[in-house]
Amino acid sequence: MAPRPSLHSLLLMAANGSSSAAAAAAGGDSGLFLAARRRLPAAAAAGGHRIRLLHSFPGARVPRRAEVACCVQSAPDERPAGPVTVRSRNAVHSANNYRAASEGRLGQLVQMLKNEGINPKQWKLGHFQRMMCPKCNGGSTEELSLSVYIRMDGMNASWNCFRSKCGWRGSIQPDGVPKVPQAKAGIESEMDQEVESDKAANKVYRKISEEGLNLEPLCDELVAYFSQRQISAETLRRNKVMQRKWKNKISIAFTYRRDGVVVGCKYREVDKKFSQEANTEKIFYGLDDIKRAQDIIIVEGEIDKLSMDEAGYRNCVSVPDGAPPKVSSKIPDRDQDKKYQYLWNCKDYLDSASRIILATDADPPGQALAEELARRLGKERCWRVKWPKKNETDTCKDANEVLFYLGPQALRKVIEDAELYPIRGLFAFKDFFPEIDDYYLGIRGDELGISTGWKSVDDLYKVVPGELTVVTGVPNSGKSEWIDALLCNINKECGWKFVLCSMENKVREHARKLLEKRIEKPFFDARYGGCAERMTPDEFEAGKQWLNETFHLIRCEDDSLPSINWVLDLAKAAVLRHGVRGLVIDPYNELDHQRPSNQTETEYVSQILTKIKRFAQHHSCHVWFVAHPRQLHNWNGGPPNMYDISGSAHFINKCDNGIVIHRNRDKNAGPLDVVQVCVRKVRNKVIGQIGDAFLTYDRVTGQFQDAGKATIAAATASTVRKQKNSYVKSTKDNVANEMPFPHVEADDWVDGQESQDCLF
Repeated sequence: MAPRPSLHSLLLMAANGSSSAAAAAAGGDSGLFLAARRRLPAAAAAGGHRIRLLHSFPGARVPRRAEVACCVQSAPDERPAGPVTVRSRNAVHSANNYRAASEGRLGQLVQMLKNEGINPKQWKLGHFQRMMCPKCNGGSTEELSLSVYIRMDGMNASWNCFRSKCGWRGSIQPDGVPKVPQAKAGIESEMDQEVESDKAANKVYRKISEEGLNLEPLCDELVAYFSQRQISAETLRRNKVMQRKWKNKISIAFTYRRDGVVVGCKYREVDKKFSQEANTEKIFYGLDDIKRAQDIIIVEGEIDKLSMDEAGYRNCVSVPDGAPPKVSSKIPDRDQDKKYQYLWNCKDYLDSASRIILATDADPPGQALAEELARRLGKERCWRVKWPKKNETDTCKDANEVLFYLGPQALRKVIEDAELYPIRGLFAFKDFFPEIDDYYLGIRGDELGISTGWKSVDDLYKVVPGELTVVTGVPNSGKSEWIDALLCNINKECGWKFVLCSMENKVREHARKLLEKRIEKPFFDARYGGCAERMTPDEFEAGKQWLNETFHLIRCEDDSLPSINWVLDLAKAAVLRHGVRGLVIDPYNELDHQRPSNQTETEYVSQILTKIKRFAQHHSCHVWFVAHPRQLHNWNGGPPNMYDISGSAHFINKCDNGIVIHRNRDKNAGPLDVVQVCVRKVRNKVIGQIGDAFLTYDRVTGQFQDAGKATIAAATASTVRKQKNSYVKSTKDNVANEMPFPHVEADDWVDGQESQDCLF
């Protein structure tokens, strides 16, 4: 038995690339390094030495020979032996390049990987290493599906199982190293990337041939196997499907050819165990069949390609490496896109195609493959198939199942019925036919709008899910009170829930107002309640329960101002968590309005309203947005104009409904408890029209009621007088200043009816 090599001997042989018997026994250069490492703990324990290893690997801009530098220093209580260094003239340069790598970090990574169940026969740094996945054990074929990568700088190790039914992946870092995001966990260091890019650019593929691979024609048993899958011997001959005998087994050999020359070969055993020839160029299977083709079909397996051939489609290719477990977060650069390198290698064949039909498998990995291919090929020229049912319950998984169960005619129909690959944001009307059908049939029940609870208002305005209503009015006109009453009516009518972002109201005051409207009694025995009976404790407790179930609040917990994005994010959470159907933002000027210096207020308001409308439409949630008018000069006491809203005309231009709330302040002009609801814009003629409604306000309970005919007549006469005076004054001002009459914007025209604001 040969004597066991010493630690220094192992290091010397590893550094000098020794080819001795000991080196061979240790597994070559890397084996020597690992053997030396295993000896280190014993050496340290025996002599109390502090040991550091520096190991470099061949690659670009680094020495070609493997080098190890070992510094051994005795413990403080022993006589210093002095540094002993084994290195070549480039060892210092190598040590500088890899100073971040240390024996402690590598040891931690190895132990952490072992804890995960990852324990290969030999550890390699800076290279992707294939091994059996401890989670799926390689599936039924026991393939080496797990790829493990340890960075050369020792800062990170990552792994990924490429079996689509497993997809186990993860990464680890030694103690004291910042965590690397999962998306970047498997990315090599900059030098590693440079080395890999250089390797890819200068890679020389093996030249293979049928004779060199010992390929031979298919035996009768394999021809019979394909026949059972409805694939004829003629199709096998045309696609040059062959066989190979290896280790007392016969494997099917799918030859990958470019211009008739074999460039790769993939083997398949009957039990579906796959292998490929190493160091060969990755291309599509059947590449020559799509040369100068305008229409191309891409499938997920070689047998699916043969099935398409049986159905009469020879312009079909198969991907060489199967499907990923899921869609990746982003597309890497071409040099790093290793999984789909075959697309880049066949780019000239694909560029000429105007229509690419993706007929990948129906399972989730197959759909992930379709998405990955479409992202790289361009979704605008991609189509996808819909696999038919093979029986009453199950759907065909791929092309061969359609051929096997339904025949070639059914497979041809699948291709003929291929649909455009969906592009985010681009739709056809048929995509919305179910929604349009429900709208026509009145399935949801809110197609004609939700009642406001007041007949006079319902004639002009109803609430539709997914719309934006802008409410304005001069201060103290009752905008918030009217909206609160509207919400109570809608909840009573159809049980809607709401989320309130009401910055001007204290929570307790807002609760009082809502409870008074719900219970129809005053909250306090106070002067405003007169002789009315106060709500009882039982009514109060029941009212609190109703408040908690019906309303949710958006409020800042500190003194910061809420932004519109913050409000909409919380409103989205309320929709998804609590099922709210309405959002109130009251008022606009209480939001944080920081905007870029190069953005005008008009542009900013337009952007805010667009975000609100998208939120409303996407979540089928009605939004009431309260906005105050700017300071009114020479105000005559009448209702303001929607264009008077402070900030921008976009408030009326972009909203679905525009409402002005106004109340009389002059005793001589009419009743003081009358509230005028001026509907100034209704985009949808189905639910309303331009006009005015009059309500009376009960100051004790905060409720609104439809006004009587006499009250309406008095209020209308007062309004007409004010508007006549305002009209005469504005006309004189226009003539005096030689100005034309105010221009009416196109958005004032709604369904053929001109919005005259407050002009009757």
